[in-house]
This record gives sequence, structure tokens and C-alpha cells, in this order.
Amino acid sequence: MRKRLEILVSELNLASRVEFWGSISSTEMPRWLNGLDVLVLPSVSRPSWKEQFGRVLVEAMACEVPVVGSTCGEIPNVIGDAGLLFPEGDLDSLRDCLKRLLSDEPLRQRLGQLGRQRVLAHYTQARIAAATHAVYRELQSG
Repeated sequence: MRKRLEILVSELNLASRVEFWGSISSTEMPRWLNGLDVLVLPSVSRPSWKEQFGRVLVEAMACEVPVVGSTCGEIPNVIGDAGLLFPEGDLDSLRDCLKRLLSDEPLRQRLGQLGRQRVLAHYTQARIAAATHAVYRELQSG
């Protein structure tokens, strides 16, 4: 879709505000994420698909980047109280979330810190392993 998006950017006179990065290696992702002011995951459900996890949210939160996500699938559970949510497909609500973050630096900082805390509390490899082990133990005893 890159070519179609490049044409759209040109038609909307947004070339000075939009960059297409292409692939970014996993080792470069933390540096790239730390350059963001906010990360948005605007997923929209489809008849046979809903967002299952949204790993990019956890990666951004680990870097203390404030996140905004739609209510699609598991996004609200991943973000918890560490970011802003908007109803999937509701562009006006997304705009309002972004305006709110743009005008409130303390909120951006607080959400960034809450995101990092949420990652450490729920999404480290050790936390995931412990939760997985607990599920297996429960299944084994049941």
C-alpha cells in the first residue's frame, strides 16, 4: 500500500509532515520508539479478526512513550490505565485523544511512566512465564 499512501500524502500536501521508514530492525526499535511523542494503534475489527495483543503497545510503553489505542480486541486490556482509548473507527474521538495529549505535557509524562510500570508489572518475560506456569498448574490440578 506504500505507493497508494505516497500518492495520498502528495494529494493532501502532507509531504513535509509524513515519512515512510520502511523496515526497522528489532535492535533499532527502542531508539526509533524513543523518538515518538505518542504511539497510536487504531485497529478496527473485521468479521474474522480482532486485535489479539498489540505487541507494539507494550514496546512503546516500555520506552515510556504514551499510547493511544482503539477499543478493538485486547487493546484496552493491554493498555489498562496507562494510555488513552477511543472507540474503534471513531476518528473524532481519536482526534480528541491526540489533542488532549498535545496540549497536556504532564499527562504525556504521566502516561509514559504508567506505561513503563505496567510493562514491568505484567509483560516482562519473567511475568509472562510465571503467569503461563500458573495456568498450567491450574489445569494440572483441575
